Amino acid sequence: MAGSAPRRRPQERSAHGVDRAPGGRFAVVAARFNEAISKKLADGAASALEAGGVAGERVEVHWVPGSFELPQAAMALARTGRYAGIVGVGVIIRGETPHFGYIAAEAAQGLSWVGLETGVPVGFGVITSLTEAQAWERAGGAVGHRGEEAARAVLEMAAWMQGLRAGRAAKRRR
Repeated sequence: MAGSAPRRRPQERSAHGVDRAPGGRFAVVAARFNEAISKKLADGAASALEAGGVAGERVEVHWVPGSFELPQAAMALARTGRYAGIVGVGVIIRGETPHFGYIAAEAAQGLSWVGLETGVPVGFGVITSLTEAQAWERAGGAVGHRGEEAARAVLEMAAWMQGLRAGRAAKRRR
């Protein structure tokens, strides 16, 4: 149409390549079941947060009995209002019964719900594997490190959320 104003493209927003660490404290909630592997995940998550610019004294690690308990602990932490992000880590290895599926589903859905309900970014660093060897490969072996990956995702989302809040606050001040 002649004379009409050109359409504006929506502003693209991404937290990829976070320039600086978001403010606030971060928590790592770790499941003690399969503790040796979970410890490696928790250590990796804490290290990734620190490598992302979060000072060590702003990172807390909390242990719970198993992956089923991760969502409850994450929700309790998120509701305190003290955390910019929470990383859930654990290991669920398939056994001979359907128990594996129930625990994996509840951990995933529960951690997702915590983030949706509270607005606090929550990372899913729970390994679900068929064997212990596969779990080790996902805890710093050839397949990656799920704890580090989840922590980096939480950092990115926390920065994105803080930017979103800052943008809203700036609009209110105008």
